[in-house]
Amino acid sequence: MKKFQAQPGFVVQAYRFALDPNSGQDAALRSHCGGARAAYNWAVGWVSASWWQRKAEESYGVAEADMTDWRPWSLPALRKAFNGTKHTDPRFAAWWSENSKEAYSTGLANAAAAFDNYAKSKNGKRKGKRVGMPRFKSKHKTRLACRFTTGTIRVEADRWHVTLPRLGTIRTHESTRKLERCIAAGAARVLSATVRHERGRWFVSFQVEVKREIQRVARPDVTVGVDLGVKTLAVMADSLGEIRYIPNPKHYDTALKTLKRFSRRVSRRRGPDRRTGQKPSARWIKANAERNKVHHRVTNLRADALHKLTTTITSEYGTVVVEDLNVAGMLKNRRLARRVADAGFGEIRRQIAYKTQRNGCRSVVANRWYPSSKTCSGCGTVKAKLPLHVRVFACDACPLVMDRDENAARNLAALAATCMTGTGVAADQGARAPIPRGADQRNRATRPSRKAGTGRPGGEIPAQRGTETGDRQQDTTAQLGLW
Repeated sequence: MKKFQAQPGFVVQAYRFALDPNSGQDAALRSHCGGARAAYNWAVGWVSASWWQRKAEESYGVAEADMTDWRPWSLPALRKAFNGTKHTDPRFAAWWSENSKEAYSTGLANAAAAFDNYAKSKNGKRKGKRVGMPRFKSKHKTRLACRFTTGTIRVEADRWHVTLPRLGTIRTHESTRKLERCIAAGAARVLSATVRHERGRWFVSFQVEVKREIQRVARPDVTVGVDLGVKTLAVMADSLGEIRYIPNPKHYDTALKTLKRFSRRVSRRRGPDRRTGQKPSARWIKANAERNKVHHRVTNLRADALHKLTTTITSEYGTVVVEDLNVAGMLKNRRLARRVADAGFGEIRRQIAYKTQRNGCRSVVANRWYPSSKTCSGCGTVKAKLPLHVRVFACDACPLVMDRDENAARNLAALAATCMTGTGVAADQGARAPIPRGADQRNRATRPSRKAGTGRPGGEIPAQRGTETGDRQQDTTAQLGLW
C-alpha cells in the first residue's frame, strides 16, 4: 500500500464518530470484520505452510536447491494468491461475494505487516519487545475492525449519516458537522475509513487530509516540567516559579466496589464454556452487559480527563518537559500495577507529543535515568538513594525541604534550558550522567543469541537470513526509584 504524503500546509488527522446501525447493518458490519479475520488466517496459513514444509524437508536431508520455494508475504503477492483461490476454496466460495473487497484486503494487509514485523524482529532490525510468529486469530477474542480505502466513502450533508462501500448509508450517534464543514469548504479530503467495535458500540474513524493552521499557545516563552504520579496525577512547575497540582481522579478505584458486585453476580450465572459447548444463559448475558457498561464508563471518563489535562498543558506553555517512564516495568509491580494503569502515564506522554506539534510548541523528553526526584532543585546535589515511600525531599547540602514531586517538576523545567544551550550531561546527546554510589541504573546480562533455523518454523527468514544478536535490557524495577 502506497504511503500517503500530505501536501504543504495540510496534516493527516482522524475524525471519529459513534454509529447507530440498524440490525441489518450491524450484521453486515460483523460480516465484513469476520471476512477480514478469515483473510488474515488464510494468509498466515498459506505463508507458514511453506515454512513447515521446508522444515520437514530439511529434517529429511533434502538439498537447499530442491526444497519448496518460499511463499512471499508482501501485500500484492497475498492479494494475487487470495484472488486465485477464493472462488474454489470451500472456506470462501459460498460467501466471499457478500462483502466488499476492502474487508479481505484489510486482513491481508494486517498479515503482511505481521510477517514483516516478525522478520525484522528476528533479524534485529526492529526495536522493542521481541515479536513472535503470526498466529491465527480467534473468532471469539478478535477485535472487530475493517478498513476501507476505495469506493464510496462519504460524510452526508445532513451531518447525521455516513456512507461506506457495500454497507450503504449508516446513521451516526453524534453530529459530523466538524468534519462536514471542512469538506464543504474544500479544506479537507477523506482518505480512508475504519469501522471498529469498541466498548459495546460501533465507531467509524475517517483518515482525513485537512488544512490546519498552527494554534499559538498562551505563553510561548514559559517552560513547564510535568512530573507524573499516582497520589497526584501530575505536578507542574513552570519557569516562572508557579506550581500546580492536578489530583488523580482514580476512576477505576471509584467504580471498583460496583464492579466487584457485578462480577459476583456474573459468576453466579451460567456462563459460556467452549470446552463443553455450553451456551450462556439469558441472565448471564444481561449481568455481563451491566458489568461491561461500568467498564466502558470508566474508560470514557479516563480518556476525557486525560484529554482535558494534556490540552490544558499544550495550549498554555511553549515548552513541555516530561519523563521517559518505564511504564511496562511499573506494571510488573503488583502493588502499583492497577493504579499505574488507571493513571495512563503512557497515554499522557503520547497526547502531549502530538498536541505540542499541532500547537507549534516544543516537547522535551528527559532521559529515563535522569534523577529528577533525587536532584536538589536548589543546589543540584544528587542523592544516592531516595526510596519511593519518602514523599518529602530534604537536601543534604542545603536547607531545601519540599515535596518530592514538586522538586522533580522543578528539575524537569530546568532541564529544558539545558537542552537549548547544549550544556550539562543530562541533556547532551550520547552523554551519560555520573552515577553516584548506590544509584539505581543497572544492566542485566546479555541474553544469549538464538541461531537461525532453530525453534519455531520460520527460524530462517527468506531474503533476510542471519543470526540474531543479543540485546541488553534495562532493569525495569530500578525505574521505580526515579518515579
